[in-house]
Amino acid sequence: MRGMMLAGGAGTRLFPLSQVVSKQLQPVHDKPMIYYPLATLMSAGIRDVHLISTPHDLPVFERLLGDGSQWGIDISYGVQEKPEGIAQAVILGESFLREEPFTLILGDNIFHGPIGLEAEVLEFRDGALIWGYPVEDPQRYGVIEIDDSRRVLSIEEKPDRPKSKLAVPGLYVYDGTAIARAKELKPSQRGELEITDLNLSFLNDRMLRAVELDPEITWLDSGTHESLLDSSNFIATVEKRQGQKVACLEEIAYQKGFVSIEAIRQTIQKMPSSPYRTYCERAILG
Repeated sequence: MRGMMLAGGAGTRLFPLSQVVSKQLQPVHDKPMIYYPLATLMSAGIRDVHLISTPHDLPVFERLLGDGSQWGIDISYGVQEKPEGIAQAVILGESFLREEPFTLILGDNIFHGPIGLEAEVLEFRDGALIWGYPVEDPQRYGVIEIDDSRRVLSIEEKPDRPKSKLAVPGLYVYDGTAIARAKELKPSQRGELEITDLNLSFLNDRMLRAVELDPEITWLDSGTHESLLDSSNFIATVEKRQGQKVACLEEIAYQKGFVSIEAIRQTIQKMPSSPYRTYCERAILG
């Protein structure tokens, strides 16, 4: 299965930080934010990835990630000229997706813990799959209601009286019809093609399912100053307590069998002397 990462948007909630660098390139503890969603895709066995960003920020992503060969994956790039919605990214990625199933993850969403993406990717056949995360304040999110068979019954955007406490994170799996469905969407009042409307298209055809995440799994949306700081503090605490890095792409690539030990050794040798290099040497090379 192919994977897409959306790293566009204006990043207005992070102003003035977003004047310096894209939201998805902001540091989350010791790594750029984009490492975390890429780690989610790689951990699910997804090796063909397309990243979409703004004309201004795309060259920085290309310098940071390259073609992905150092991790045994293939990264390509696309431009979203204006922030005209998450669903627009599906249309922009048409030549990459080729009407095949794909996973879409937002560049500011961080997951820690077993979310079950790899198993879902292997079993996925058609329709659409989203995740539901239990929150105490569902009025702030898109909220889903599901039945015992994981079928989604309703989606509401920031409801006053939510039917459940399951918020929808920025992780989606779609079949090849998503492109045609996205092309049929009309812009919302804010002038964007909304991902909720794409999900509703599948819901109306009774083809939308959901995975309910365990509360012990951590989902972080790092799009504000406060949540960015919370994310950094969380990652730093986890790494310090467990002695293992979160979203170390070199470690994931080796564990998944994407690259050989010799290839990883060469990648590490190119790193400057740093705590990150020291960790890679210890955790991977031994």
